[in-house]
Amino acid sequence: MQDMNAYSIKTSTCLHFPLRMALVLFVTMFGAYTCYICLNQISVERSKSMLFGTIVTRNQCEIHAIPPEEIPYVHFPQPKTYSRDECSCTPVRFFVILSMQRSGSGWFETLLNSHPNISSNGEIFSAARRRDNISTIINTLDKLYSLDWFSSAAKNECVAAVGFKWMLNQGVMDHHKEILDYFKLKHVSIIFLFRRNILRRLISLLANDYDRYAKQLNGIHKSHVHSTEEAEVLARFKPTINVAVLMANFSYVERTIADCLHFFSSMRHIVLYYEEIIGNQNALSHVQEFLSVPERKLVSRQVKIHTRPLPEQVTNWEDVSKMLNGTRYEHFLGHSDYGG
Repeated sequence: MQDMNAYSIKTSTCLHFPLRMALVLFVTMFGAYTCYICLNQISVERSKSMLFGTIVTRNQCEIHAIPPEEIPYVHFPQPKTYSRDECSCTPVRFFVILSMQRSGSGWFETLLNSHPNISSNGEIFSAARRRDNISTIINTLDKLYSLDWFSSAAKNECVAAVGFKWMLNQGVMDHHKEILDYFKLKHVSIIFLFRRNILRRLISLLANDYDRYAKQLNGIHKSHVHSTEEAEVLARFKPTINVAVLMANFSYVERTIADCLHFFSSMRHIVLYYEEIIGNQNALSHVQEFLSVPERKLVSRQVKIHTRPLPEQVTNWEDVSKMLNGTRYEHFLGHSDYGG
């Protein structure tokens, strides 16, 4: 009888073993399937995040009021150094000002920065180390457009348009193909800003180069001033223009501007001229509309330095006048920034 009971128990154990193995196999397969689904979901979410460049995706933010053609230019940056908090769904447009030295870009940028929703961060590539190669350029651009760039122009978390000014001799022309690809990827809008009267630009450039070493304002070099007294001090210097290379200089400037427009005009852009901004108040309204910010009255504390008639601004005016008379540059001799 005891033998029979022992046999019965062994038989029962053998019968349950396959069931247990089947149950373990089922649980293992179900767990693996669940993990696969979860990992796949995480991968999808991560892909969405990378697509929009931020954890806050367009689907999470209200963009129905934005015209469809403008949606590619809307960004929701997520800075690494701080949180945008309640502004995380405030759309940001990226822009760049492409210009040349002494073309009014400094004055223009102060106008932009007087707007509470615009942050233009100056000549970030004036430092040569930031434009050593395309990799350092891209890293610098990424830092700025992610809102991690800190300058006196930096606004609060709810900035709506962020950019900087890029002089054409600071690497942008040397790497124009790669930079154009980057601008296309990031949907950066371009503001071209030039000066029509390149003779006046040359005079301003020579005077500024002189002060860089002379430091006429109490031993300090200033490219821009905020008082008439300082402007008068800087305006006392009269450069001598080398007329032997004057025409070649003008041709070089015109060719550089033409190349810039050729390289980057496929991007969304506007073309501005210093003289027209001074003479046309609607120009600033157009800029604000271009950047999709509420229109405000833009102001600048900068004071213009060279306001005297051109013959009073150079030492060899007769030579300059003789060189340009009868050429296609003759109209520069009487042209005024103020239109009269």
